[in-house]
Amino acid sequence: MVVWTRAVVRTWRCRPTNFSRAFSEKLPTPEAKGRNVQWVFLGCPGVGKGTYAARLSKLLGVPHIATGDLVRQQLSSHGPLALKLVDIVSQGQLISDEIVIDLLSKRLEAGEAKGEIGFILDGFPRTIRQAEILEGVTDIDLVINLKLREDALIAKCLGRRTCSECGGNYNVACIDMKGDDGETRMYMPPLLPPPHCETKLITRSDDTENVVKERLRIYHETSKPVEDFYRKREKLLEFDLPGGIPESWPKLLQALNIYDDEDKKSAAA
Repeated sequence: MVVWTRAVVRTWRCRPTNFSRAFSEKLPTPEAKGRNVQWVFLGCPGVGKGTYAARLSKLLGVPHIATGDLVRQQLSSHGPLALKLVDIVSQGQLISDEIVIDLLSKRLEAGEAKGEIGFILDGFPRTIRQAEILEGVTDIDLVINLKLREDALIAKCLGRRTCSECGGNYNVACIDMKGDDGETRMYMPPLLPPPHCETKLITRSDDTENVVKERLRIYHETSKPVEDFYRKREKLLEFDLPGGIPESWPKLLQALNIYDDEDKKSAAA
């Protein structure tokens, strides 16, 4: 069972030990799964947008739409657009607004035709222009901006693996670092595959250290205006990841004022 609370819209920053009580009156309390959630996940490449967006998608019963997945689907299609995308991705460049918007528009239209209600966007918008276009198309309830220190981000990106058979996403990196204060520990255990996937793991062609660093540099240059765009509209939640999924997930739910009864039961088991 998922329980929500209601509060007032504010832009706030959530750290592991000090959460604000605020949330949004604009978010109606859902009676069941499938409410018209229209959320966006922002954050550096590799921060975990897909992981947390997918979990919330399942919890709330709305589709998780990752623009990165839309691009990779095109890359595997071997069409004219795929050839263009290969050059862009291999150089660590961001996909143009026109391409991303076209792919997303087609996905939203297909979802509407299937009767989907709401969405959680992952990796879009990345530019002010994209944010402005999106605002003209639909009302966004909330923008969740995930934060993680850069050295941990790079290690996470280099540890990413995908099962070539089932498509499952895993991470072989074990991150154990001291916090910025020299005392607080950040621990992110590896997310290892089940035995039947171990021999089928592949690494994304763009997950090299140079490409990852270039992606981060470009992202930082373009992300601040987008964050400010939603901050001014009082829709931005900035959440500092305190560690791996076991530590971060319940605190993210707390920041969103969502109580997941099933998650509590599984944790206690």
